Amino acid sequence: MSNPVYGKQAKTSTRDDKRPAMFWVLIVGMILFLAWAPFQAALFNGQMLDFEKPLYWAVIIASILLILAIVSYYKKFKLEEQRDWLAVLVLLLPLSYVLSLTSAASHYLAMNMVVVQCIYAALFIISIYLLQDRLGNKIIHNLIMTVAYVIVGFGFINWFGQWVLAGKMVGWFTQYVYQYRYTNAVMTDTNGLRLTSVFQYANTYAAFLMAFLFAAVFCLMKSKSWYGKATHGFMLVPILVSLFLTLSRGGLVMLPVVFVLLLLFFKPARQIIWILHCAIAGVASISILAPITNMGLQLNKTYNGGEAAKAWGLLIGVSLAVAVVLWLVERYLAPKLENALKGWASRKLSNLWLPVGSVVVIGLLAFLFIGTGLRSVLPENVQVRFENINFRQHSVLERLVFYQDAAKLIKDHPVIGTGGGGWATLYEKYQDYPYTSRQAHNFFMQYLVEVGILGFVIFMSFILYIFYKYIRSYMRQDDEERDSHFLYLILALSILLHSLLDFNLSYVFMGILVFVSLGGMAAAMDSKPLKRLSMSASGFRIMYSAVIGILSIVVLFAGLRFVQSANAATSAKQIMAVSTSFEEIQSAINKDLELRPTHPDSVIRLAALYKNVYDQTKKEEFYNAAIEVLNTGLKAEPYNKIMYNSKVNLLKAKGEHEQAFSILENNISNFVWDNDWYNMLITQAYTIGNKAHEQKDTAKEQKYFQAGLAAYQKVLDGVAHIKTVPPEIELTRTFEVTPGIALSTGKIEFMSGKPAEAASILKNGLKDDLSDATNREIARYYIVALQKQGQDDKALYDKLIKADPKEKEQIAQLKSEK
Repeated sequence: MSNPVYGKQAKTSTRDDKRPAMFWVLIVGMILFLAWAPFQAALFNGQMLDFEKPLYWAVIIASILLILAIVSYYKKFKLEEQRDWLAVLVLLLPLSYVLSLTSAASHYLAMNMVVVQCIYAALFIISIYLLQDRLGNKIIHNLIMTVAYVIVGFGFINWFGQWVLAGKMVGWFTQYVYQYRYTNAVMTDTNGLRLTSVFQYANTYAAFLMAFLFAAVFCLMKSKSWYGKATHGFMLVPILVSLFLTLSRGGLVMLPVVFVLLLLFFKPARQIIWILHCAIAGVASISILAPITNMGLQLNKTYNGGEAAKAWGLLIGVSLAVAVVLWLVERYLAPKLENALKGWASRKLSNLWLPVGSVVVIGLLAFLFIGTGLRSVLPENVQVRFENINFRQHSVLERLVFYQDAAKLIKDHPVIGTGGGGWATLYEKYQDYPYTSRQAHNFFMQYLVEVGILGFVIFMSFILYIFYKYIRSYMRQDDEERDSHFLYLILALSILLHSLLDFNLSYVFMGILVFVSLGGMAAAMDSKPLKRLSMSASGFRIMYSAVIGILSIVVLFAGLRFVQSANAATSAKQIMAVSTSFEEIQSAINKDLELRPTHPDSVIRLAALYKNVYDQTKKEEFYNAAIEVLNTGLKAEPYNKIMYNSKVNLLKAKGEHEQAFSILENNISNFVWDNDWYNMLITQAYTIGNKAHEQKDTAKEQKYFQAGLAAYQKVLDGVAHIKTVPPEIELTRTFEVTPGIALSTGKIEFMSGKPAEAASILKNGLKDDLSDATNREIARYYIVALQKQGQDDKALYDKLIKADPKEKEQIAQLKSEK
C-alpha cells in the first residue's frame, strides 16, 4: 500500500504558524509524563495498595495536561467533521465504567478503573488535536521512540548485573527501587531468569518489544537523515535480543502475525526492504543470543566488571555493525528496488504476494526451530521455550480455562458488567479448578467482564471505527502523508493483538501508548464534514470546553484526594508494623478512612486493631467497633474474603458461632476451591452441632451436622473433578481433604453414632507427624472409631501413646462416651 520517498520533505499535518506558549508548556508536560510513567512499574493497575499512588498521580497529571490542551486548542474545538465527534465519544469509555459502578463487585477496584479510563480519555483528546500539528506530531513521535529505547537500555543495564547503577538512575523519582535495585527488572520464575525491564512482567515487556521492533524498522525506512537511520538500525538488535530474553512464548507466537499484517500496508519495494531489515537484525541477534544470555545469567549471580564490559562490547559492536549494513541497504538498495518494482507495484493485489510468501517462510522457520535440531543454536532456556510452543502446553490450556470461566461470569452479568476489577473479585466463584490469577490474561474478555456487552460494544465500535477510517484514509494518501502517522497504527495494532493473550493493558503505560496512538490515527484519518447542526461552532466550543474543563477539575481533585488516601494508608501500614500505641495506630488508619471510608486495606487493619484490643480487654465497645467497620467495608466490597475472614474470627472470639457459620455457608459459592473456607465451615458445623448434642437439641444437631457433611461432599466432588484436569496444567493451589477437614467431618460422623463412616474419613487425614496436635486428635478419634467396631490399629496406638502418654487416658474417656 505504500512506497518510500527518498530525499523529499514531508508535508505538514495541519499548521506551520507560530505556536502559542501554552503549546510548549503542553509539550514539556507530555515529555515529562511519558518519561516518568514507565518507571512507575509501567503504572501497573495491580489492585493493591503498593500500586495505587502512581496511578493517582497519573490521573492528576493527565487532568492538568488536558486543561493545558483546552487552553492551547480552544479554537480548534468544533463539531464540523467526523473526527470532532471522537473527542466527544471517547467520554463514553469512562462513563461506561461509571455506569458499571452500580453493579460493582468491588467499589474500590471499580473506582480505580474509572481513574484509568479518565487517563486514557484525557490523553486521547490531547493526542487527537496535538498530533494534527506537524511539529507536535514530530515531537511526540520522537519522544515515544526515545522513551522506548531508554526502556530497552535500562533492561540491559539490569541484565548485565549493573542493577545498582540502574537503581541510582531512577530511584530519585520512583518508589519501585529497593536497596538500589529496581524491583524485578530481571524476574525469576520456574523458567529461570527473564528480562522484564520496567514492567516487572516478562510477557508484557515482550508485547512492548514486539511493537517497538516494528516501529524501529518503520522509522529506519522513514527517516531522511543518516543519523536517524543509524539510530533506529542500531536499536534493532538490542530489541530482538531483549525479546528472546523475556522467554515469552506469546511474544514469539504473535511476532510473525503482526509482521505479516503490517506487510500488507506496504508496496512490494518496501515489503522487501522491511523483510530484509528484519532478517539481517534477526540473524545478528541469534548469533549473539547464547553468549549474551549466558553472560547475563552469570552476572546476575556474581557481578564482574570485566565480564559486563565484554557483554556490552559484544552487544554494542554487533548493533553498530548491523546499523551500518542497514544504512547501506537504505542508501543504495532501497532506491533501486523502488525504481525496479514500479511496474509490479502498479498491478492489482501486488502487495499480497510477499505477505503470503512470508507466511510460508515463517511456517518453515517455525518448523525448523521447533521440530528440528536447528534450535541448538539458541541458548538452552530459549530452546525449552521453543519446544513448549504447542496447544497442549499448560499456559495455553490455562488461558482457555480462564476464557471459559470469564464467559460464565459474563453470562451472569451481561449488560453492564461487574465493574472494574470484576474478574479479580469474582473469578474464584466461577473458576473450573483451583488457580490463582487476578487477571483474565485477555484484555478483551476482561473488559467485557467489567463493563458488560453495553460497554464492550461502545469500546469496540470506538476503536474499530478509528482503524477503519485510518486505513481507508491511508489507502488514498501519498507516501509522505502515510508515513507521518503510521507509527501509531503499528503501536496500537501490535499491543492490542498481543493483548488477546495477556493482560498488557493492566499496565496503564501500555494503555497510554494505545490511546495516544488511537489519537494519532484519528488525527490522520479521512474525516468528512458533518451535516449542518443547529449548534454553532462557537456554541459547541464553549460547551465542550466547559464540560471537559469541569470534568478535568473534578477528576484532578478526586486524584489528589486518592493520593492523600494512599499516603495515609501506607503510613498506617508502616506505623502498625512498629508501634504498640492503640491511639497512634487508630489515628493513622482513620486519616485514610476519613478520605475513603471503605478503603479495604484500612478497613481490614482497623478491624484487626479493634479485635486485638477486644481479645485483651473483652470490652464490648471494641467488638462493636470492629463489627461496624467490617460491615461498612463489606457493603462496598461484598466479595472481600479477607474482610469475611476477619468478621468470622471476630464472631468466633465472641462465641457467636451460628453467625460465623451463616457467613461461611452463605459465601461458600463465592470461594468454591478454598480449602480453608471448607475447613472453617465444617469445623463450625461440628462445634455448633456438638453443643446442640450436649443440650439434647436433636433438630439443631442434625441441621448443622448435615450442613457439615454436605460441605464435605462438595470437597470430595471437587477432588474428583481435579482428576479430570489435563495433566499439562500445573495446579498452583491444592484442593484436598486436609487433616482439619477430615478431623471435623470424622467427629461429626462419630458423634452421629457412625463409627465406620468416621473411621473411613479419619483414615484419609492420618499423618505420620504426631507431634502436631491436630494429627494426634485425628489418630485418637480413628483408633476409638475402630475400637467401637471391634477393630484396632495396635501400631498406630503405640505410636500415639509414645508421642503423648496422656493420649491413653483421652482414648479411654472418648471410648466411654455415648
